[in-house]
Amino acid sequence: MKKWLIVLAGVLMSFTLAACGSKSVATTNGGKITESAYYSSLKGTSSGKQVLQQMILNKVLEKQYGKKVKDSAVNKDFNKYKKQYGSSFNAVLQQNGMTASQLKDSIRSNLLLQQAVRDNTKFTDAQLKAQFKSYQPKVTVNQILVSKKSTAETVIKQLKAGKSFSSLAKKYSTDTATKNKGGRISAFDNTNTSLDSNFKKAAFKLKNGDYTKTPVKTQYGYQVIQMVNHPAKGTYKDHESELKTQLVDKRLADSDTLHSVVSKVLKKGKVTIQDKDLQNVLSDYLSSSSKKK
Repeated sequence: MKKWLIVLAGVLMSFTLAACGSKSVATTNGGKITESAYYSSLKGTSSGKQVLQQMILNKVLEKQYGKKVKDSAVNKDFNKYKKQYGSSFNAVLQQNGMTASQLKDSIRSNLLLQQAVRDNTKFTDAQLKAQFKSYQPKVTVNQILVSKKSTAETVIKQLKAGKSFSSLAKKYSTDTATKNKGGRISAFDNTNTSLDSNFKKAAFKLKNGDYTKTPVKTQYGYQVIQMVNHPAKGTYKDHESELKTQLVDKRLADSDTLHSVVSKVLKKGKVTIQDKDLQNVLSDYLSSSSKKK
């Protein structure tokens, strides 16, 4: 099963450091393990330090950008995951050692970081125009997946003869998730990474009502695609919000940019580390020598 596609400053953690104290974390016939002993042991590990970095970053992000990230946005992304994984959702949660609540917390952290990157990005007309060249609005298509090219050619011949796409999908498609729905798949744009690139390229060339006149070879087999709704692209001014989001996503994927933004956020957060053994935990972000473009 796929891992959750949530990355926050290079680390995704679903547990927290225990507070110092004499309370037992575990007991054995050889003695007990206290919170303070557990904390002392954990803080010396790279994983423990990453957790602390993440907790600090979450605090300052929430302070600086919390009002700009709505619960509705978190729920929207959460529901996308539920829809994507369907009946496997709970199993995937367990595989990743997460609860639904922890997933929502991680989604919120990710959205906060996106907002930080957006607020630290100056968008120029030149950047928006360049991004617009590859931009495609969300399209809706039907598709029939088969294993052999000859079968796809048979489907196309029957389409030319007047057979309905829906009936042919039901008869020929090996995609059990869509064959009884006329081959309908979720709407997608140029940022979609789950669909085969050849599939997207062929789909974006179609006009409403058209279908591919030759089989489309993809990693899954051969596909015949029918365009249901292909909105007009318009001008870059019509899609500024989407284009800015795409540019932000690109910056999120760039380690230097992400490092720079996180550094600014942490410095603005006026972080003080009380534990002398952990005082350098943010040195990569806060030291003047670590500044990146």
